[in-house]
Amino acid sequence: MRLNILLLGFIFSSVTFLVMAGNDQDHGHDHGHSHSQEAVDNVKAESNATNIVAELVQKEKLEVSWGSISATTVEKKEFDGTPEWVVIFLNDAIPDVAKQKLYVFLTVNGEYIAANYTGK
Repeated sequence: MRLNILLLGFIFSSVTFLVMAGNDQDHGHDHGHSHSQEAVDNVKAESNATNIVAELVQKEKLEVSWGSISATTVEKKEFDGTPEWVVIFLNDAIPDVAKQKLYVFLTVNGEYIAANYTGK
Protein backbone atom coordinates (compact mmCIF):
# COMPACT_ATOMS: atom_id res chain seq x y z
CA MET A 1 0.00 0.00 0.00
CA ARG A 2 2.80 2.42 0.91
CA LEU A 3 4.55 1.58 -2.37
CA ASN A 4 1.37 2.45 -4.30
CA ILE A 5 1.15 5.85 -2.59
CA LEU A 6 4.82 6.59 -3.35
CA LEU A 7 4.37 5.50 -6.97
CA LEU A 8 1.23 7.60 -7.35
CA GLY A 9 3.04 10.62 -5.86
CA PHE A 10 5.93 10.16 -8.29
CA ILE A 11 3.59 9.95 -11.28
CA PHE A 12 1.67 13.05 -10.16
CA SER A 13 4.91 15.00 -9.67
CA SER A 14 6.22 13.93 -13.10
CA VAL A 15 3.00 14.93 -14.87
CA THR A 16 2.97 18.29 -13.09
CA PHE A 17 6.57 18.95 -14.11
CA LEU A 18 5.88 18.05 -17.76
CA VAL A 19 2.84 20.34 -17.89
CA MET A 20 4.79 23.24 -16.38
CA ALA A 21 7.69 22.72 -18.83
CA GLY A 22 5.49 22.79 -21.94
CA ASN A 23 6.61 23.88 -25.40
CA ASP A 24 5.86 27.55 -24.81
CA GLN A 25 8.21 27.91 -21.85
CA ASP A 26 11.68 29.44 -22.04
CA HIS A 27 14.10 26.86 -20.71
CA GLY A 28 17.10 29.16 -20.74
CA HIS A 29 18.79 27.80 -23.86
CA ASP A 30 18.92 28.86 -27.48
CA HIS A 31 18.05 26.55 -30.35
CA GLY A 32 19.65 28.94 -32.84
CA HIS A 33 16.35 30.28 -34.11
CA SER A 34 13.53 32.39 -32.83
CA HIS A 35 10.15 31.20 -31.66
CA SER A 36 8.91 34.76 -31.80
CA GLN A 37 5.51 35.36 -33.31
CA GLU A 38 6.08 39.11 -33.54
CA ALA A 39 6.40 40.70 -36.96
CA VAL A 40 9.78 42.26 -37.73
CA ASP A 41 10.37 45.58 -39.47
CA ASN A 42 12.25 46.05 -42.74
CA VAL A 43 15.55 46.74 -40.94
CA LYS A 44 15.39 43.42 -39.07
CA ALA A 45 14.26 41.60 -42.23
CA GLU A 46 17.30 42.98 -44.08
CA SER A 47 19.61 41.97 -41.24
CA ASN A 48 18.17 38.44 -41.15
CA ALA A 49 18.45 38.08 -44.93
CA THR A 50 22.06 39.30 -44.87
CA ASN A 51 22.84 36.65 -42.26
CA ILE A 52 21.16 34.00 -44.44
CA VAL A 53 23.29 35.02 -47.44
CA ALA A 54 26.42 34.74 -45.27
CA GLU A 55 25.36 31.25 -44.17
CA LEU A 56 24.71 30.20 -47.78
CA VAL A 57 28.19 31.45 -48.73
CA GLN A 58 29.71 29.55 -45.80
CA LYS A 59 27.87 26.37 -46.89
CA GLU A 60 29.18 26.95 -50.43
CA LYS A 61 25.65 27.28 -51.84
CA LEU A 62 26.52 30.78 -53.12
CA GLU A 63 29.73 32.17 -54.58
CA VAL A 64 32.04 33.93 -52.12
CA SER A 65 31.39 37.34 -53.73
CA TRP A 66 27.83 37.30 -52.32
CA GLY A 67 29.30 37.63 -48.82
CA SER A 68 30.17 41.29 -49.35
CA ILE A 69 26.93 42.36 -51.04
CA SER A 70 24.36 44.54 -49.25
CA ALA A 71 20.64 44.33 -49.88
CA THR A 72 19.33 46.67 -52.55
CA THR A 73 15.61 46.30 -51.81
CA VAL A 74 13.47 45.17 -48.87
CA GLU A 75 9.76 44.87 -49.47
CA LYS A 76 6.74 43.08 -48.10
CA LYS A 77 4.74 41.11 -50.69
CA GLU A 78 1.84 38.68 -50.60
CA PHE A 79 2.09 35.17 -52.01
CA ASP A 80 -1.14 33.17 -52.09
CA GLY A 81 -2.59 35.60 -49.56
CA THR A 82 0.33 35.25 -47.14
CA PRO A 83 2.59 38.27 -46.50
CA GLU A 84 6.34 37.70 -46.73
CA TRP A 85 9.47 39.80 -46.72
CA VAL A 86 11.42 39.75 -49.97
CA VAL A 87 14.99 41.01 -49.66
CA ILE A 88 16.84 41.50 -52.95
CA PHE A 89 20.62 41.45 -53.41
CA LEU A 90 22.33 42.49 -56.64
CA ASN A 91 25.80 41.14 -57.47
CA ASP A 92 27.37 42.48 -60.68
CA ALA A 93 30.42 40.24 -60.16
CA ILE A 94 28.40 37.19 -61.23
CA PRO A 95 29.02 36.50 -64.95
CA ASP A 96 25.60 34.87 -65.51
CA VAL A 97 23.19 37.82 -65.71
CA ALA A 98 20.27 35.53 -64.75
CA LYS A 99 21.99 34.87 -61.40
CA GLN A 100 23.03 38.42 -60.51
CA LYS A 101 19.84 39.10 -58.55
CA LEU A 102 19.23 37.01 -55.44
CA TYR A 103 15.84 37.00 -53.72
CA VAL A 104 15.67 35.97 -50.05
CA PHE A 105 12.19 35.20 -48.71
CA LEU A 106 11.34 35.53 -45.02
CA THR A 107 8.16 35.19 -43.01
CA VAL A 108 6.78 38.41 -41.54
CA ASN A 109 8.39 37.17 -38.31
CA GLY A 110 11.81 37.19 -40.00
CA GLU A 111 12.25 33.43 -40.39
CA TYR A 112 13.98 32.13 -43.53
CA ILE A 113 11.73 30.54 -46.15
CA ALA A 114 13.83 30.28 -49.31
CA ALA A 115 16.26 31.99 -51.65
CA ASN A 116 16.36 31.95 -55.45
CA TYR A 117 17.23 33.93 -58.56
CA THR A 118 13.69 34.17 -59.95
CA GLY A 119 11.80 36.03 -57.24
CA LYS A 120 8.99 33.48 -57.39
